[in-house]
Amino acid sequence: MRVLVLNVGSSSLKGSIVDSVDLAAVAKDEVSLGTDATRQKAIERTVGSLLAKLGVTSPHLALPHERGRGYPVEAVGHRVVHGGTKFRSAVRVNDRVLKGIEALGEFAPLHNPVAAATIRAAQVALPKIPQVAAFDTAFHATLSEEQYVFPVPWRWTREYRIRRFGFHGLSVEWSMRRAAELLGRPATELGLVVAHLGSGCSVTAVLNGRSVATSMGLTPMEGLMMGTRAGSIDPGILLYMLRTRRTGWRELETALDHQSGLVGVSGRAVGMRELEKAAGDGNQRARLAIDMFVSRAAAGIAAAATALPRLDALVFTGGIGENSAAVRSAIVRRLAPLGLRAVPANSVRNDAVISEQGNAVMVLRIEAREDATIARQVSDLLGRFGQAVTG
Repeated sequence: MRVLVLNVGSSSLKGSIVDSVDLAAVAKDEVSLGTDATRQKAIERTVGSLLAKLGVTSPHLALPHERGRGYPVEAVGHRVVHGGTKFRSAVRVNDRVLKGIEALGEFAPLHNPVAAATIRAAQVALPKIPQVAAFDTAFHATLSEEQYVFPVPWRWTREYRIRRFGFHGLSVEWSMRRAAELLGRPATELGLVVAHLGSGCSVTAVLNGRSVATSMGLTPMEGLMMGTRAGSIDPGILLYMLRTRRTGWRELETALDHQSGLVGVSGRAVGMRELEKAAGDGNQRARLAIDMFVSRAAAGIAAAATALPRLDALVFTGGIGENSAAVRSAIVRRLAPLGLRAVPANSVRNDAVISEQGNAVMVLRIEAREDATIARQVSDLLGRFGQAVTG
């Protein structure tokens, strides 16, 4: 089965066509979503543009592609950030599922509404192809009460569903599987910390194939310092800003989501590579932003390790985790008390063990492949229920 995977983010829509057997991506591309104000309204056109760039074909295609050329797809898999307690595994999309995804937009307003719009647009473009939603929160359904309950008034937990959900689960699941392959050991026998470091950042402790602790909470805003998100900060700061009327809640939400993190400290809306260059050229705010990022990532990894009876390996993934050797090396140096030994700051472009063999704790670099995890889940779901791929 060839699965079209659609991964909608805060600024772009990524697409790939994945073979569900070997999980190879035979085609990849992405298109910009534009501004927050226009991206949801323009999503149908955006999906059509991406399908054209990928060369998607189907006997039922409702778009003006040339028949007999490009890549035929038999199912569509969608990454959905928030599944709440309702969606604990991949599900075939129907009206009830779509309404459930939209309702969870109150917890993920930047992600779930546009994910639902993307699904609807894909249904229009590929009307008789099964659509499957896969959820970033689902991998963390194994968290214990100790981990998912917040120390807030119990009424909040019971009535308002305030709890930790965790995110990046699709990436973490892939990293877990690849780490097991690279280490030559079953995932069910490993204690891992997976550091997904990119525009969004999280760390997850994985024990014997199950999530046992993770840094993101009710929303994707908690935890590590990120590209434009603050991560965990003193909640008194927020109360102070509101109480003194220095900001309203809408402005506060915008500041925490889009104007904080690396961007807020450095004053530069650029990636880690550009920040490293600026720091090398003497820009002190760029250097401070990187140092803070490293410090908070190391602290998060150390905290996650306390949820494990043993730590066999640390996995770096995500755009920064994969591509910034300097950041990886700096984080590992700070983790020496946990038994991690320094890793070289030279670039690694493939999935690999980057620490010396024989170390008590191995360090790995693994490419984030949410699309592979989604394709696997789509294939398993449709095969398990014997559903014909043409609907």
